[in-house]
Amino acid sequence: MTTETPDMLGGWPPPVLDPAGPFAGPVTVVAWVLFVMGAVVLAVVLIALGVALFGPRKWKRRVGGERLVWIGGLAFPVVVLTGLLIYGLSVTARVSDAPRDGEMRVRVTGEMWWWRVAYLDGQGRETVQDANEVHIPVGRPVVVELESADVIHSLWVPRLGGKTDMIPGRRNFMRLQADKPGVYAGQCAEYCGGPHALMGFVVVAHPEADFEAWRARQAAPAAPSALPGAAVFGASGCGACHTIRGTEANGLAGPDLTHVGSRQTLGAGILPNNQGTMAGWIADSQGIKPGNRMPSYPVLTGRELRDLASYLDSLK
Repeated sequence: MTTETPDMLGGWPPPVLDPAGPFAGPVTVVAWVLFVMGAVVLAVVLIALGVALFGPRKWKRRVGGERLVWIGGLAFPVVVLTGLLIYGLSVTARVSDAPRDGEMRVRVTGEMWWWRVAYLDGQGRETVQDANEVHIPVGRPVVVELESADVIHSLWVPRLGGKTDMIPGRRNFMRLQADKPGVYAGQCAEYCGGPHALMGFVVVAHPEADFEAWRARQAAPAAPSALPGAAVFGASGCGACHTIRGTEANGLAGPDLTHVGSRQTLGAGILPNNQGTMAGWIADSQGIKPGNRMPSYPVLTGRELRDLASYLDSLK
């Protein structure tokens, strides 16, 4: 599994007007229509302003007349904005539909300041836990169920779909689909306090066979390990916040670490995932991402940090 960061793989910030799937395409079309209509309205306003300031007196009187004020100030905006609203809703209607029978479903829960990910079966039961990234098969639509555990967040993967809010107590839906394999960067697009700008996201699109193999690996528990870092993990109390399936660690506050070594990034998209960055994140997560809910562990020795990072990196 590659360990490049999203800026190497998909552009950071992610490109907004470069759709790579059928659900991002309509959003891009709507964006261009809005840009063009905005430019047209601006041009009309500037022409009217030019006439009012520098035009012949006869034209000035017409620009300031009551009839033109009613047409340009009320009728024109109502017609244009209503038309754009109807057009935008019709073009993007399929993007946020509820799941249909047979569609792949993933639940993403926004938390301060990371993403909890769960893959669901046909009855909506969780089968695989992950964090900060979603893996999808190429060419297949995926319904993403969006929830929030605390404040309002918003998930946006510009090349694959539109921005959709995550509101406490409510479940929203969005659809993602990638037309070719790759890694697509995303971001929280609603200010949620603290390190909001450092709340990144990654979607990894695999060929169908590779995706099924990945999902089978992720569903398995962690293999038993004799690495010294496993003992450091237990002695440091990491299992109070994190789960590693197949071990005694069963914490629910933080991300599931059963296969953390296979992830693209650390800290919700801000660091490449390797042993060095893992050790740095454990030692001083607050210095790297101030305000996040992972405490720093300066009490660990250099040897303990290396052992712990090596153990976590082995969880593929």
